[in-house]
Amino acid sequence: QFKELAGVDITAEPMEIAPPCHYIMGGIRVDADTEATGVPGLFAAGEVAAGLHGANRLGGNSLSDLLVFGRRAGMAASDFAEGRAGEPIFEDGELDAVFAEAEAPFTRGDGESPYEVHQDLQRMMQDLVGIIRTESELVQALDELDKLDDRAERLSVVGGRAYNPGWNLATDLPSMLTVARLVTKGALDRRESRGGQTRDDYAAADPELGKVTFVQRRSPAGEYLIAPEPLPAMPAELATLLEEERS
Repeated sequence: QFKELAGVDITAEPMEIAPPCHYIMGGIRVDADTEATGVPGLFAAGEVAAGLHGANRLGGNSLSDLLVFGRRAGMAASDFAEGRAGEPIFEDGELDAVFAEAEAPFTRGDGESPYEVHQDLQRMMQDLVGIIRTESELVQALDELDKLDDRAERLSVVGGRAYNPGWNLATDLPSMLTVARLVTKGALDRRESRGGQTRDDYAAADPELGKVTFVQRRSPAGEYLIAPEPLPAMPAELATLLEEERS
């Protein structure tokens, strides 16, 4: 396959490899039984939801995650929809504002290329928020994210709305930047190494931090807030099962 796709015969010559990010253990805070978020009517399951995998996901668990919690989310969403009284009400101009924001990149003739901003975001996160992390690099990453946020305000695309990958990327970039900031702030405040988080300046796991999860919110003024909250107690039946396995 490598020979066919990349022209590299790994049986005869060395192949360059590098570690990528392929899963995020954090995500939206949800109710464990219904997958409901803090936004009424919004349900989340799978990689976008947080709390299932702890500090590191075990291989193969994503499929069972989707099957179990996807079903719960679907059932809860159905119940929510059936219990609604009437259609949602929008204020005058709300939808127009959303459409205008989405189409704004078409109006900026000499703005930033979404491809270049995306590439710079990827490179920065790989260099400063990669597998081995330090406080100085994480602080630098937050500064770089401020600059990328400014550039994202000036994204420009050409062409039409149909089958336009540049426009798709331009609409995705604000969410990518938000997730990048949440990951960086979470890595900065968790001053320990645990699971998928490796801090070169805090090489050991902190037992006290193992008892909390970091919850991030955005204030009405747009400020990102982060605070530790105690983890819920382990269910008695699970604690019994683990104790039996240890004995």
